[in-house]
Amino acid sequence: MRDWPKSGDLVVCTVTKVMDFGVFAELDEYGSKEGMIHISEVAAGWVKYIRDYVREGQKIVCKVLAVNPQRGHIDMSYKDVNEHQRRKKIQEWKIEIRAEKWLNFAIEDDDTRYQVADKLVDSFGSLYNAFEEVAISGESVLDDAGIEKEHASQIVKVAIENVKVPFVNITGFVDLMCPKPDGVDLIKEALAATAIDEGDEVTLTVRYVGAPRYRLQVTAPDYKLAEKVLKGAADRAIDKIERCNGTGTFHRHEEPANA
Repeated sequence: MRDWPKSGDLVVCTVTKVMDFGVFAELDEYGSKEGMIHISEVAAGWVKYIRDYVREGQKIVCKVLAVNPQRGHIDMSYKDVNEHQRRKKIQEWKIEIRAEKWLNFAIEDDDTRYQVADKLVDSFGSLYNAFEEVAISGESVLDDAGIEKEHASQIVKVAIENVKVPFVNITGFVDLMCPKPDGVDLIKEALAATAIDEGDEVTLTVRYVGAPRYRLQVTAPDYKLAEKVLKGAADRAIDKIERCNGTGTFHRHEEPANA
């Protein structure tokens, strides 16, 4: 994780001192480094009493204006953050705190945990994104991030226990053709072979795109299962039509059809 914020970043802060000329605040996401908000960056227009806008102990969201690590200076603006940005940033911050606790459960040793956290943030953008991706796609995504097996297995366990995985939708296409006189009926039978019985959590729909193409859409709890169902449905349809002297091809993405 980064030691210092960048200019333009939104950061969650705790106000520590309110002075006549400005405000000092600790950056909660950066080891409580201290930043300064000049009175001109507290609010638009003339500010008579700064405490009308902020007070000691208050959680606020600021925009980073300038950073000088050599001098330890961070200049920030409070007025440049609108309400929508504030709410979004606070929500992201709370979620990331939750993910940090999950990582504490997964890895006890502090030094190891910090190293793993750096790798996860570098690969996924945030700790929460990492846990969510692991819950959706499994342990394999941690291999690419350079996480050792012993730590990866614990992260997977914690992710499965804590992350509520949203349903995912994926789409594929099959081109089905049959030269026989009853080819239309045979194609219908091939499409019927795509039917699945995966329970309430998985659905598959078939839609006509335009000869000879049909769209297969799968909704499932995770990508791995969705891909498995999609590929299986396409394979069954192609196998069915080929046994009737027809032809079939599967495309994961939309491509020009060869009618």
